Amino acid sequence: MEVKVLNISGKETGAKVQLPEGIFGIEPNDHAIYLDVKQYLANQRQGTHKAKQRNEIAGSTRKLYKQKGTGGARAGSIKSPLFNGGGRIFGPQPRDYSFKLNKKLKELARKSALSYKAQSNSVLVLEDFNFETPKTKNFVGLLNALNFADEKTLVVLAEGNQNVYLSSRNLAKTKVVTAADLNTYDVLNAAKLVLTTGSVKSLEEALAK
Repeated sequence: MEVKVLNISGKETGAKVQLPEGIFGIEPNDHAIYLDVKQYLANQRQGTHKAKQRNEIAGSTRKLYKQKGTGGARAGSIKSPLFNGGGRIFGPQPRDYSFKLNKKLKELARKSALSYKAQSNSVLVLEDFNFETPKTKNFVGLLNALNFADEKTLVVLAEGNQNVYLSSRNLAKTKVVTAADLNTYDVLNAAKLVLTTGSVKSLEEALAK
């Protein structure tokens, strides 16, 4: 798949880049995508939820009233889950939600997500760029030049660039990542995928096997 390369002004540079068929042109595997996204979201969970059980509640241990003769049910502790302020039955406990997936499956999921973007013509390639200083105004100008101002956009760089990252950090609909940190969830969550020529080469080296 051949794509024209644009500059940060949104103009064609005359150059073209070939998107590898083995990454952007495969038959997408929906189940691999499902598992990878599920893992990504599970790994984001802190798992610090906690409710106190009856043995953890602070309260008196005296018997509330006599065992027999009241006409009511027996009660031995104010900390019983049956009373207001008592412990919770089977309440949430801290746990780790993360789980592992095979490396090849995660690669398949990433290729499938990139292929979906290519099929929907949502992939754009920019020449490698940099900002002299970190300014949000510079990044907004780039998005306006590409007509992506109102689109949820994922920008993929070949390597980390502090000025570009800081310029985009305040924009709610924009995320900047490196090719090494690209994941299936971010690709699918974005309406438009912006690659630099350097990031295309990085992706090809990492995924084209």
